[in-house]
Amino acid sequence: MGRAVVAGGHSIEDPEPKYGMAVLGTVDPDRMLTNAGFRADDLLVLGKPIGVGVITTAAKRGIASEALLAGAVEAMTTLNADASRVALDAGSTGATDVTGFGLLGHLARAMRSSGADAVVAAAAVPLLDGARELCQAGAVPGGTGRNLAWIARSIDGEVDETTMHLLADPQTSGGLVFGVSPAEADGAVRALAASGHRGAIIGRVERGSGRVRVAPD
Repeated sequence: MGRAVVAGGHSIEDPEPKYGMAVLGTVDPDRMLTNAGFRADDLLVLGKPIGVGVITTAAKRGIASEALLAGAVEAMTTLNADASRVALDAGSTGATDVTGFGLLGHLARAMRSSGADAVVAAAAVPLLDGARELCQAGAVPGGTGRNLAWIARSIDGEVDETTMHLLADPQTSGGLVFGVSPAEADGAVRALAASGHRGAIIGRVERGSGRVRVAPD
């Protein structure tokens, strides 16, 4: 029996009580996706829309409708098991989750680990219904600013402030971003849709050293 170490965890400061759990297991090394496995010329596929942080912040302020909140809950409760299977079936070797550091934060870390750069087409990134409007209304989580400050030296942004806030929006139970060859990307998106995921091709990987450029489209 091998050993495993749990290091780190979720950091949060708020008045509500919390509890946490950890799940430990083993992985087949031939079917393992890591954030160091992205390859130049891969296309980037995102498995879920983003905007959970904005919508839950708006709900706390009483400005999110029940329908919009239900959409966020549906996204959070959609598991990534099918998305990981789709990524593996498409020949992916690199993936990262999108959680507290937002899409840009997790992608920037993955690019540094992979020794590559990424170009994100902002218009292609799927958003939860109402996320942009609520963000424009000021429902921006406190973690968004911290995320942007953390990645400032790694990001070249060519879009408006609202879009940058959404791309750095902290997610709870967000989707996977994975890299696949251009020949496999459309099929991966179709497979995601067939399993109930609202996925999209959101950009590409280039040779580089850990930067992320955000282009309008």
